[in-house]
Amino acid sequence: MSSKKKKNKKTGVPDRWLDYAPVGCRIPGTRFIAFKVPLKPSLNCLVPESDSFGPWQLLDSVRSQDQDLGLIIDLTFTSRYYQPSDIPQSCCYVKILTEGHRVPSDAAILSFKRAVTHFLNQNHDNDKLIGVHCTHGLNRTGYLVCRYLIDVDGLEPAAAVELFNACRGHRMERKNYLLDLNRGAKRSNAGIQQPEQEPIRGLAVKPPSGPAQRPSDPAQKSLSGTAQRPAGPAQKPPSAPAQKPPSSPAQRPHGPAQRPHGPAQKPPSAPAQRPPSGLTQRPHGPTQKPPPGPAQRPSGPAQRPSGTAQRPLAPAQRPAGPTQKPQSDPAPIPLGPAPADTPPDPSEESQTLGENRPPGNRRRRRPRHRRGNKPQQSSLLPDPPTAHLPV
Repeated sequence: MSSKKKKNKKTGVPDRWLDYAPVGCRIPGTRFIAFKVPLKPSLNCLVPESDSFGPWQLLDSVRSQDQDLGLIIDLTFTSRYYQPSDIPQSCCYVKILTEGHRVPSDAAILSFKRAVTHFLNQNHDNDKLIGVHCTHGLNRTGYLVCRYLIDVDGLEPAAAVELFNACRGHRMERKNYLLDLNRGAKRSNAGIQQPEQEPIRGLAVKPPSGPAQRPSDPAQKSLSGTAQRPAGPAQKPPSAPAQKPPSSPAQRPHGPAQRPHGPAQKPPSAPAQRPPSGLTQRPHGPTQKPPPGPAQRPSGPAQRPSGTAQRPLAPAQRPAGPTQKPQSDPAPIPLGPAPADTPPDPSEESQTLGENRPPGNRRRRRPRHRRGNKPQQSSLLPDPPTAHLPV
């Protein structure tokens, strides 16, 4: 667990950072204002939206007090919380590495006095403030601000400490810091007019669009998201139906438009060749009655009568079949000699085989021929003439 806590301290939000107010108020009679360390966007996303605090929020908080921030003095012993690129261009930046939990060294105190003096000399014609912060903006910040008030401005230690606690909103906690301020010797002011380092101008032009600006960021994301989502479906519907509907119906009418041409050409060519000259005279009568449009329709059925006219020729030849068969079949197979006492009928002798027979006999013989392999001669018919024919 201890290793995890150490890792979170080095990479995450500072410990107890949320327990302190972001910004105090201006210390009367000075240009100092204390605040806790502002965080870069990647660290602000780890805290609730209401507790996020970055360089741009710092600038807004100072302006809300009708003040203008001109210099930021960073006393933290690390550079992971933010970079000069996160600071607005309207502010300058000075970094003084100061170790925590220990009383700052004389070198750190001198560097602080030089940075403050140099800024006051450069901005004597304005009233811009000097913002000082450590991790919580309380112990290291309070010690160095009070040390300047005691050593340079000549303020009493107790009055300086009480003034700082009232303006910051929190009381200093480190006893070693308080003990050194109240009972420690004053530090020398020699060399404070000599600037140690030139302040760095901030590089940020506008607030970041990342998690540091959460209150304004969701509004921008929602607007941008809603503006882009309708754009996708708005482009798809016009493109898909614009191409498909015109192409498919444009081709379909061409098919049925060509179909009528086929049947219009076939009727005139078919009746001109098939029907004979005699049959062509019959349809002239009905063709004159209907209008010229339907005149082509009867041409198709006009061919049908020609087929029916030829069909009767086939049944006309059918009787010739059965008349020839009895002549060949009964001739070699005699049924027996006629009795001697019955003379032959001359009417029957003069008749040829198959003539003047009753139609009923023909109707009976046809199914019998179909049923059996060989036709049986009816007993009703007279015997075929063989030896009784006259010479």
